[in-house]
Amino acid sequence: MSYNISIVSLGCSKNLVDSELMMGILKDNNYRLTETCEDADIIIINTCGFIDKAKEESIDTILECAQYKKTGRCKVLIVSGCLSERYQEELLKELPEVDGIVGTGNINKIVEIIEETLEGNRVIKIGNIDVDYDEDTVRISSTSTSYSSYIKIAEGCDNLCTYCIIPKLRGKYRSRKMESIIKEAKALADNGTKEIILIAQDTTKYGEDIYGDYKLPELLNELNKIDGIEWIRILYLYPDTFTDELIESIRDNSKVVKYVDIPIQHINNMVLKRMNRNTSKEMISELIIKLRKEIPDIIIRTTIIVGFPGETQEQFNELYDYIKNMRFDRLGVFTYSKEEGTPAALLTPQVDENLKIERQEKLMKLQQQISIEKNQNKVRKVFKSLIEEKIEDSVYLGRTYMDSPEIDGLIYVNSDKELRIGSFVDVEVRDYLEYDLIGDVLDELSK
Repeated sequence: MSYNISIVSLGCSKNLVDSELMMGILKDNNYRLTETCEDADIIIINTCGFIDKAKEESIDTILECAQYKKTGRCKVLIVSGCLSERYQEELLKELPEVDGIVGTGNINKIVEIIEETLEGNRVIKIGNIDVDYDEDTVRISSTSTSYSSYIKIAEGCDNLCTYCIIPKLRGKYRSRKMESIIKEAKALADNGTKEIILIAQDTTKYGEDIYGDYKLPELLNELNKIDGIEWIRILYLYPDTFTDELIESIRDNSKVVKYVDIPIQHINNMVLKRMNRNTSKEMISELIIKLRKEIPDIIIRTTIIVGFPGETQEQFNELYDYIKNMRFDRLGVFTYSKEEGTPAALLTPQVDENLKIERQEKLMKLQQQISIEKNQNKVRKVFKSLIEEKIEDSVYLGRTYMDSPEIDGLIYVNSDKELRIGSFVDVEVRDYLEYDLIGDVLDELSK
């Protein structure tokens, strides 16, 4: 008997890739994939357990999907991912509706887990977090945006930041073989993908564990040769291993978009030390200055944590002034989340929640003004834009090279002619919002 399976993917893009790997495994084993939980005999929820908000979303989704065992055709409910790896005992105890628990290192066993649960057994498969990356399974895209695809180039993390639980959930850093990544990128290009987005917990360290050296520059050089790919975007580039060779590779490869996502998390050296970040204010500043000198049109995105244990008003003020002066193109600001099992959870003093939010809002207000000023300077400039959605007659949503999906801004594109979703057009900016741009198709011809 063949069963319908629906996978609900929560959390980050790295989790999405895991969900798509499971979909590939299930399809190869003759299971039918369905987008709706109502039509599913088996529901798999691939959870996030990184911070409190993500955990709450995961629990809410599990409870919501559990209702289909009462009102729908669902026979089996399986919870996978980071929340399963972290809280398997609590999930089984508090949620009797859950039939299976699958940790991050066991998604390749999803078929045998399903078979056991269908026999009436409650199954737990956790641990094994240092398992080798599955190089052979062909992923199944779970989104309608086949023109833009993530490629995970490594799993796990060795950085051991004191606030982060990821190494305990995802294991040590393990790079994929370069030929496997290139093969996947070529397959995606053959299926119409125009933009590939390279992800890992730390992309700059790619290759060090299996090749003995940082190989991201070489990987970019090879990916740049693939026909059909027009944009190559890189996320999660840690500043401490951002080499001159990598700068040159980003600069010199035409398909690599001039956009870098560098999570600095803070700028005060004492806070960085308590975070166990292997960098300093001086190193970060040197890198940013060098990037802007070598690649004049570079877009720099970063993320910040405010309210880390012991963060003083003076240290926050230093961070505020740094952002004001450095003027990042894109900025995400998060309040520190106290996560059990991390060293930072034991640090004192913990910062008051209201003060965290106050500091977050102050930085975001500052960044909003910076973004407005930067967008104002883009008026009358022309940007190659990827068309993603038609929102009304003659109006489309798109992205420029300056925008990563989901986390950055958009460009509203006006066109009297029909534009194909997933195509590129040249757009002249004529107006702007706080974070978004507004423009017209330059030649009215979809490429």
